[in-house]
Amino acid sequence: MKRSLVRTGAALSSVLLLGGCAAGTHPGAAAVVGKTEITVGDIDDTSRAVATALGQPLTTSQILGELVNSALVQQITAQRSITVTEAEIVPAMKAVVGDQAAYDKFVKDPVANTFLRDVASAAVGTIKLGGGTGITDPNVQTAQQAGTAVVKDASKNITVDIAPRFGKWTDGTIDGKASGSLSEESAQAKAKREAAEQAQQQQQQPEPQG
Repeated sequence: MKRSLVRTGAALSSVLLLGGCAAGTHPGAAAVVGKTEITVGDIDDTSRAVATALGQPLTTSQILGELVNSALVQQITAQRSITVTEAEIVPAMKAVVGDQAAYDKFVKDPVANTFLRDVASAAVGTIKLGGGTGITDPNVQTAQQAGTAVVKDASKNITVDIAPRFGKWTDGTIDGKASGSLSEESAQAKAKREAAEQAQQQQQQPEPQG
């Protein structure tokens, strides 16, 4: 596929939004969106599955951002009794990836399929929140922009908390200071490891002769 899923932000998928005051994530949680918890394992599994389906990786921040946004839109549409049907989700899934071969790879993998479904459902939900009918609406961009504003306003009442390991929300997105890698050490972990290595080296040094 020529372009990644992130490109859909302008056409279909909603922008990432800043929620209310954070209450703190639980151990093992990458983010908490209202009552929805996104675990580190969710991100790890999704990152691998999406990279295989796309043929190129998305950053950890991109994966987490889409998962957070999907949870936000799902909660807000539920609050407003707005539904997204299966008949609406499937065409949106194909529109999001924009390539039949990539779509086939996504649907064959359960984890990648769930991720794509959530992104597509959030896209349709956002359009409906903006007064549109779905991805075929003649004024889809206007509706999507209006829906994004609705989500931004409604999300003020939903607590969104991101684990420090993955960065923080800045202007509705995860800031660039996040590592984007599950394997990269945090500053605290790095300091602890270096201190342990230094202590080990000191123990290995021969004691001075008296």
